[in-house]
Parts: sequence; C-alpha cells; structure tokens
Amino acid sequence: MSTTLVRPSLRKFGTTELQLSPLGLGCWQFSQARGLVGGFWPKLDGTLVKDIVRVSLEGGINWFDTAEVYGGGESEQILGESLRAAGELASGAHIATKWWPAFRTAGNLPRTIDERLRRLGGYPIDLYMIHQPFSFSSVASEMRQMAKLAEQGKIRYVGVSNFNAKRMREADRVLREHGLRLASNQMKFSMLDRRIESNGVLETARELGIAIIAYSPLEQGILSGKFHADPDLIRKSPGPRRLMKGFKPAGLRQTQPLIDLLERIAANYGASATQVALNWAIHAHGETVFSIPGASKLHHAMENVRAMSFRLTDSELGELSELSARVALKR
Repeated sequence: MSTTLVRPSLRKFGTTELQLSPLGLGCWQFSQARGLVGGFWPKLDGTLVKDIVRVSLEGGINWFDTAEVYGGGESEQILGESLRAAGELASGAHIATKWWPAFRTAGNLPRTIDERLRRLGGYPIDLYMIHQPFSFSSVASEMRQMAKLAEQGKIRYVGVSNFNAKRMREADRVLREHGLRLASNQMKFSMLDRRIESNGVLETARELGIAIIAYSPLEQGILSGKFHADPDLIRKSPGPRRLMKGFKPAGLRQTQPLIDLLERIAANYGASATQVALNWAIHAHGETVFSIPGASKLHHAMENVRAMSFRLTDSELGELSELSARVALKR
C-alpha cells in the first residue's frame, strides 16, 4: 500500500508540442451559476476557486479546460484570476477553452476571440475547440477560421468536442491544408460510458494521432460510490442530476458491483474509488486519453491529483474494463 504523493509524468498531447499532465482540471463548475449551462452548478466562492486551482497546480496538474458557454465567460475569467493569484506556481500552465457554435456561423470565431482572451486576463489559449458539431457553418469553414486565428497567434492549437469520426477526419483534412493538425477531440468517456470504443472515435484518434479529452470521467459522481453509500445525497444534489437514469435506484443497483471492485482495488493503493476510476480513464488506452475531472470542493482537487500518483496494473485495468462493460449504462 502506498500513500506517497508523486508528481505525474507529463504526456505528449496528440501531434502537438504540448506536454500535459494526464489529468487536467475541468472548469465547468466555475460558471458562477450563470446561464442555462452554468446553472448546473451552484455559485462558488472566489477564494475557494483560487484554492482549488492552487492545489491542482501543486499536485502537478498543468492545464485547465474551460469554455465560453460556462457562465458566458465567467469560468474563463475566474480561472484567469486564479492563475494570476497562484503566481509563479502557474508558470507554464496551459489553458484550453471552447467556442460555442449553436446558432452561429464560423465568421463569429474571429469576432469573439478577443473577448475570450480578455476574459482570461492575458493568459494565452493553447487549445481552442469547437464545443459541439451543430452550427450554421460547415466543419471546413470552422477549421479555416481556426487556422486564421492560429496564423494570427491568437490561439496555438485547434481541437473539437463531441465530433464523430467522420467530422474528426474532415477537420484534420482541412487543417492539414493550412499546415496544421487536429490536436484533440473532447468526448464523454468513463467506465460507464464507453461509446468512443465502438463508434470509431477512439480508433480514428489513434490512427491520426489525435488526443482524446474525456469529460465526465466519473459519470457525474456515480463512480465515486458516494451515492451508492448514501442515496439521500441524490435528492440534495443541484441541477438535473437526480433525474438521470444512473441515479435511479435501479441504476445504482446495476453499478454496485463495479463500485465494490473499485473500492477493493483502491484499498491496495490507499486510494479511493474516485481515484481508481480516474486512473483507469487515463491508462486503459495507453496515453491516447487525457481526462478533465472537475472540483467544486478542495478535497475534490486533492482526489484528482492523487489519482495520478499511482498506476493500475494491466490485470487491474483488464478486470475493471471487463466488469464495467457488463454494467455500463445503456444510452
């Protein structure tokens, strides 16, 4: 059993020159309860946010994922403020953010990039992503605008989110025409949602050297086991979580065997079910998958960084993969 906190080794991020920690910090919860998307989370105290960012940096997390739609820029702004507050500790930190395409055309990308940079308070955008595939413009049009932003030095690398395999290929093809490559695709992926393994996304990512950024790696907290131990927590949860299938009594019963296995393996490392679930996400497919758990409390940030302080054995990864495939939630 080991409880020593070891700083994680960095990984090459897709075909880019970025060297990133396997886990980044997802910053959706920093939306300050603004807007339809941001309203999923309660407003967080600014001091708490700064502490979460500081603890993440201290533990070896060197990149942060945010988005325009997270509170209409509130998440970007408080992230920038928190990185400045961290001082030298934030030296070398990287930021990924996203453009919201719904009801817009690709021409909106150059019109809104300066607002993204203003919100971030001078921190550069290392990775700029199309948040989802639905807009009034084609993938090709969006990628051409992204290429212009890169040429102007306003962004460094280009990514997408929630793109299927066909759209990934199209995005990469157009970027190649401009001397660029598609860096990443941000997708929902966890032990309870493994669709990227069968729908061509993971296969395409490996073929083209594209990094996968897994969001919701704990399936909104189900894989922590806390809702299995105390179902009353579901009733107290903010947002629509309580309405999701996995949080219903039948869903909790279905996934209980996986929680039991997570906790058994966790005991071998002096860890938690949460940490084992995150460790699986970043090791089950070599170094292709990065992940962005969030943190709305300080102990969540500690859970995240400690999840990178050990590595599951191939046998443990296989056992978890086999069981999770049997109990994964139907979509």
